[in-house]
Amino acid sequence: MGPAVSLQNVYKHYNKIPVVSDLSIEIQAGEMFGLLGPNGAGKSTTIRMLTTLTQPSQGQIQVAGYNVVSQRFQVKQQIGVVLQQTSVDNDLTVWENMEFHGRLHHIPQSQRQQNIDRWLDYVELSDRRDAAVKTLSGGMKRRLQIARALLHQPKILFLDEPTVGLDPQTRRRLWEIIRDLNKQGMTILLTTHYMDEVEYLCNRIGIMDAGKLIELGTLQEFRQKHGEGLVMKQMQDRWDYKFFPTLEAANTFLDQQPDKTGMMVRPSNLEDIFVELTGRNLD
Repeated sequence: MGPAVSLQNVYKHYNKIPVVSDLSIEIQAGEMFGLLGPNGAGKSTTIRMLTTLTQPSQGQIQVAGYNVVSQRFQVKQQIGVVLQQTSVDNDLTVWENMEFHGRLHHIPQSQRQQNIDRWLDYVELSDRRDAAVKTLSGGMKRRLQIARALLHQPKILFLDEPTVGLDPQTRRRLWEIIRDLNKQGMTILLTTHYMDEVEYLCNRIGIMDAGKLIELGTLQEFRQKHGEGLVMKQMQDRWDYKFFPTLEAANTFLDQQPDKTGMMVRPSNLEDIFVELTGRNLD
């Protein structure tokens, strides 16, 4: 069985300007994969190509074994998509949004009603099924988007910044839903600007910058490669930091400094490595 998602030497140009350049990634079935990058890195364009919304200029993309250009219909049957923008219809009820989506996917009536009940219950919206979507909170709308994306039983779920703008409690609840779906065997590709979200949810991480993949692996592999310890020093209004292979090595370095004013040691994290690789924080 091949990978759930495969991009091989993929390019995308707009008006001859490269937005994605020579991108190659494979995501295995059942994997929770995080795609990171600053604004303009090419993440959203990559998601649009994977979900058949735009075609690659060059290269091959397969999702669930189907080609995203020549087999778009089959790809759409295998994927669920939750975009950053709220895409549910505010003038319909919760149930009507689900019913409309189910009909678009030609799910038979009896199966459609079972699936609607199942997924509304799963995201804890059964008691709001007859409520107009415009009366829901932001977190409820996002949960509805997830339920709708799952209605046709996709194999792969694409989440494009699913928790942006939500309060911490709602974010945590969505994390548990996403994690549980992955434990059930669903392949998930997540893009986000929240580093703690990636650290908590994702098995493997890809970092993009300027349209290119610049790092790929697990957080532990990143820390082993770039350094597991940090020495930080306050320089007026910013922090200067230096990586060390281990936390012990960082502590040894600090101990050797004659003036330790404004200095501290701590373990490195994903955000440290991201800034080291891209040279800037996420916008």
